[in-house]
Amino acid sequence: MTETPNPNIGDSEFLTGEMRPIRLAVLSLGSNIGDRLANLQGGIDALADTPEVRLVDVSSVYETVPVDAAVGTPDFLNVIVRADTTLSVALLLERVQAVEAAFGRERGDRNAPRTLDVDLIVVGDRLCDTEELTLPHPRAHERAFVLVPWREVDAEAIIPGRGKVADLLADLDVSGVVARNDLTLEY
Repeated sequence: MTETPNPNIGDSEFLTGEMRPIRLAVLSLGSNIGDRLANLQGGIDALADTPEVRLVDVSSVYETVPVDAAVGTPDFLNVIVRADTTLSVALLLERVQAVEAAFGRERGDRNAPRTLDVDLIVVGDRLCDTEELTLPHPRAHERAFVLVPWREVDAEAIIPGRGKVADLLADLDVSGVVARNDLTLEY
């Protein structure tokens, strides 16, 4: 379930009281410095502990070559998390940024190494284009490190305005995305 089926509800992003839609959020988590697996597990645990967020699925762990990064940048560990949430997009963004900060994430160069990176890829069918956030994520359709684990947990996934994840993957080089079946996460 992604949005409320009630056509009488206007912009559900601003509902108060008990009526808030349940949206499926897809988040990409990555880490390439420090204890990468522990950073991912901590991020997943923090999301699972968030009121109004229920984890639905977590992909396998993938080791990935950094994209648009300086030579010598360490490889990432990446996962996709699917979660049902009744949080507004603004509150969910606030929460993921707080989780990143708790793991020492320093904002600045978007391609710099990081202890924990948490990106909102889609949140229901919400479209957003502000200084703080663009939904769907503006580069997700070009990123094998997002699409490969996403397809694993949802073979029918669609990026609004871009198409099916499986179709988008057909045009990408996935050689830099390797499943790490020896690494596991709990949720």
